[in-house]
Amino acid sequence: MAANLKITQIKSKISEKQNQRDTLRSLGLRRIGMTVIRENNSQNRGYVATVAHLVKVEEID
Repeated sequence: MAANLKITQIKSKISEKQNQRDTLRSLGLRRIGMTVIRENNSQNRGYVATVAHLVKVEEID
């Protein structure tokens, strides 16, 4: 399993539910095109699952 996840926001959070907006904020994503690197663990995988339609995820080493 890869050590990190590269998470990029690809869609707007406007008109999304509040919990999805909060999840994007928790991941550190503030605008479309912004990318963050997060550890590949169950907590971050859960965050990604919540906003899967708004982000693109890549596994990196």
